[in-house]
Amino acid sequence: MGVDIGGSHITAALVDFSSKSVLTDSYHRKRIDSHASSEEIIKGWCHVIEKVKSSTEGHVSNIGLAMPGPFDYENGISYMRNQDKYEALYGLNVKELLARELGVSGANIRFINDAAGFLQGEVFAGAAAGYGNVAGLTLGTGLGSSKYKGSVAEDADMWNSPFKNSIAEEYLATRWFVRRYKELSGKEAPDAKYISERFGEDVYARQVFEEYGTNLGDFLNGFLQMEKPEILVLGGNIAKSLELFENKLRGVLQPEFKSIPIVQAKLGEEAMILGASSLWYERI
Repeated sequence: MGVDIGGSHITAALVDFSSKSVLTDSYHRKRIDSHASSEEIIKGWCHVIEKVKSSTEGHVSNIGLAMPGPFDYENGISYMRNQDKYEALYGLNVKELLARELGVSGANIRFINDAAGFLQGEVFAGAAAGYGNVAGLTLGTGLGSSKYKGSVAEDADMWNSPFKNSIAEEYLATRWFVRRYKELSGKEAPDAKYISERFGEDVYARQVFEEYGTNLGDFLNGFLQMEKPEILVLGGNIAKSLELFENKLRGVLQPEFKSIPIVQAKLGEEAMILGASSLWYERI
């Protein structure tokens, strides 16, 4: 089973390792109050996990969970604090709590960082299948970054790296689009998608995407220098508009990085589920 723990939801499903695909009949999603007590949160997660388990007559022995940080992924201890989510779990051994509630051994539960889970899924069954050295970015409400070097993907933790006059996330997440579009046009925009839909007829929308491409290219010069990947995978809602800023992005890349393929993620939300479940793939 693969499980994606979000800030306000849990999504889980069984994965067929022979076809590397999600069994859609087992898919289950539920809203979770991330400000609830630890007991309520664990019970809510386990309710979904049990629902997914009951969708098959076979025995589900192993569970992989993609979890936001800060989190001790090896030992299963949450260190989320001042994140506006899951404060009640701070310092608790989530692996043990889940194992007790589900009636399984903690040895049957593994965790991966959520940004790394996205890339793990794309390497396992998506846009980066077959590559041994991969970098990934998720571009949305925040900036996720990850790297894969042939075993298990890891969080690259670049969101708060120094960039321009602030940190990278301030220039590469949705709030930058909204803020910059208002500065140029005087108009409010709810998100980057709204601005992308005006790209054809709105000169300010075009300028915002051009500036974003330049920002992302500048950031990538440092990120690609550090990781030296064979391929870069872009996920998140902003990446769906890659064609609107790719030329500007590539224009500012240093010569040694211009030949690196930059591809959109293929799997959407299923990337997390596939990535989390694949923590068990080598045993099969």
